[in-house]
Parts: sequence; structure tokens; C-alpha cells
Amino acid sequence: MTTVPEVRARKGSAPLVMVTAYDSPGARAADEAGVDLLLVGDSVAMTVLGYPDTLHVTVEDMVHHTAAVARAKPAALIVADLPWLSYHTSRRDAVSNAGRLVRAGARAVKLEGGRKRVAVVEALVDAEIPVMGHLGLTPQSFHAMGGFKVQGKGLDAARQVIDDAKALDAAGCFAVVLEGIPTEVARLVTDNIEIPTIGIGAGPSCDGQVLVWHDVLGFGGGDYAVAPKFVRRYADLRSAAIEGIAAYAADVRSRAFPSDSESYHLRPDVAEALL
Repeated sequence: MTTVPEVRARKGSAPLVMVTAYDSPGARAADEAGVDLLLVGDSVAMTVLGYPDTLHVTVEDMVHHTAAVARAKPAALIVADLPWLSYHTSRRDAVSNAGRLVRAGARAVKLEGGRKRVAVVEALVDAEIPVMGHLGLTPQSFHAMGGFKVQGKGLDAARQVIDDAKALDAAGCFAVVLEGIPTEVARLVTDNIEIPTIGIGAGPSCDGQVLVWHDVLGFGGGDYAVAPKFVRRYADLRSAAIEGIAAYAADVRSRAFPSDSESYHLRPDVAEALL
């Protein structure tokens, strides 16, 4: 079973592989594929629950999906997202909500933001709850950012990402996700902190990579018409699912399903007496 110290020790070593998971079947498939970390992401809002953004997800939603992933008993480290407003109001709220995710089966939590989150990170670490940071394009802040845009492109913005990463490292995070930033900035962050960086739209220089389960497998689930440029699809399960369900529907309508061998029967003597 992958542990937080093992993940932290992978800094500069074999790249870490993380993928999102929202239920037991998905967690089992990803775990059997050999990933290192499973992220129960608040992206469940778009991929599973049909919302337009992550702001609609509640702590109750995250507890529900974290527990479903944990029931698969994966060897991969389960990291659960703290949703919007679950850690913004107070350190006490942050610890309480993170504790609910841990009780549901998470072995670490993830939160968004840099230096402004240092006090919260320290409170969580003090409560013995491992924390993964998240910098760059932080989806919970997309209103403040003016949309889902690449971050850290200007000199001052790039320096802020680097400084924020150093602050999270010093506060006790065991890893940090870098999303939607130039590859040069991600390389500088990776080279200047002691904890692993896990990229998503941050180039190849990070200590690991993360993608959304539905994006990797071509299942859709996001509202974007065109997938972000950092998404590489490794399967087309959406087309396979449509084809399979369409074939099932055709067999039902033609009465080809169920067949005699797929049906239950009375014993001949019982059938004769009944008739």
C-alpha cells in the first residue's frame, strides 16, 4: 500500500502516476493498472454529477465518493479534494471537514491556493492529516481568475507561483499539483522545492502527472467542446459504451434478447401441472 512518506520520497525519482477516481469500479481499474495515487477530485462535479463547475460540490458529496473509492481497497494512495468553502472559513472548519474525508477512507487531502493557505495547511498537518497543495489554475477560483486560463505567464505571476510553492513546502505539504502553468515555470518550481510536483497541463518536468479518469479513457463528462491541449486520450470508452448499449437496445426490440439459454425455466413436471 502506497504511503505518504513513499510519495514524498519519490522526489526526483521515477515519475508518480495519479488519476482521478470517483467510485469503486473506477478505483479498482486504476489500481490494477498500477497507478500510485487516486485523486477523489471535486471534478466529480462535471464528470459524474453534471454540474458546470466544481463550486457545486459539497463535503457530503466528497465523503460519499471517497468512501466508494475506499471500498475498493486500492494499494494506491487515496487523496481527496477539500471542496470549495470547506477550508476557506476557518482552520477549525478545515480540520473538521478534512477529518470527515479521512474517516471516509482518504489517506490525504488536497486543497487549492498558495501562501494564503499556509495557516490551514499547518493546522491540518498539526492534526496529523497529510496535505497535498494545488497551484496555478485552481478551478475553485475560476471566477476570480476570469475563467479557466493558463496562470503564471507573466514575470510577476510566475514568481508568485514559485513563491507559493515554497510556502506550501515549508508549511508541510507532502506534494503539490501544478495545473495550467507554463512548462518553464513548472520546471523552476520542481527544482526549487523539496516535495514532488504533480503536473496537469504543466509540462514534462514535474515529478509526476495527473489526469481525469474520464479524459484518459475518452468517456467525456466535461462541458468543454474541445478537450484541453494537455489531455491525451488512451481509449475511447464512450464510443464503445454507445455501441454496446445500442446493440443491446436492438436485441431487445427484435426479441433476440433474452435468449432461451438466458431465461429461467420450470421443471418439466411442474410446467405440465401448471399448464
